[in-house]
Amino acid sequence: MTSATLPGTASPDVVHGRPSLLGDSITLTQRSLAHWRRNPGPLIASLGFNIVMVLMFGYLFGGALQVPGGGSYREFLMPGMFAMTMVFGISLTTLAVSADLDRGVTDRLRSMPVSPLAPLVGRAVADMLFAVVTLAVMLLAGLAVGWRAHGGVGDTLAAFGLILLLRFALVWVGIFLGLVMKGQEAVAGVQTLEFPLGFLSNAFVSPATMPGWLGAIAEWNPLSATVGAIRELFGNPGWGGDSWAVQHYPTMAVVWPIVLVVIFLPLSMSKYRSLSR
Repeated sequence: MTSATLPGTASPDVVHGRPSLLGDSITLTQRSLAHWRRNPGPLIASLGFNIVMVLMFGYLFGGALQVPGGGSYREFLMPGMFAMTMVFGISLTTLAVSADLDRGVTDRLRSMPVSPLAPLVGRAVADMLFAVVTLAVMLLAGLAVGWRAHGGVGDTLAAFGLILLLRFALVWVGIFLGLVMKGQEAVAGVQTLEFPLGFLSNAFVSPATMPGWLGAIAEWNPLSATVGAIRELFGNPGWGGDSWAVQHYPTMAVVWPIVLVVIFLPLSMSKYRSLSR
């Protein structure tokens, strides 16, 4: 087979000759980007929702919330919002993977001489590119509401690296959920679960203000590790704690994403290979 046309592709030349992980992954990444260009509505809505969240918490709720140890709530908030937008990306990944399954695109790909890993790698690369765009938009939104990074250039770049590392791990969570969950109702369920994951953390308030057992769960939330670490790197107001998790947030901000990738990347690959069995 020298060429094939897939639903939702911009070009009929999707697959050429022998399967190649690199070449096929690039082609399928381009397919996702072309689909976003033709149908940008969901992505624009996602970016708009994130900006509304910044404005809502920064101006509507921020006056009633106190920063542990003092300081600007908006500077306390923005590291949490940077990480929270990575969490919101789970549903976008799940929706894209589930839609390809429902439309038969995944079955078509599996019947073609395509590298068996390329569809998942292409999906992950495309979603990471959108994560970079999302982070850039959130950076502008943060600067507009008064947030500033007070650390050095190296610390600031390290903080953004930790944010994208979290997103990379959550991409594979979203891919796996998209492969195992069917229909729009399942995707709506994923969107519903994003909020407990995000709010049961230190993104918006200190876990010290929560009941003891709930605060302990929030401290061990992978999102909390990333938020705590990047607040320190940005030089933004934060909060202290005596638990092991809080004292080791910079380490756990690396460990948690690695653990998630180690779990969900193989699960996604295995599920993809077994779809037709």
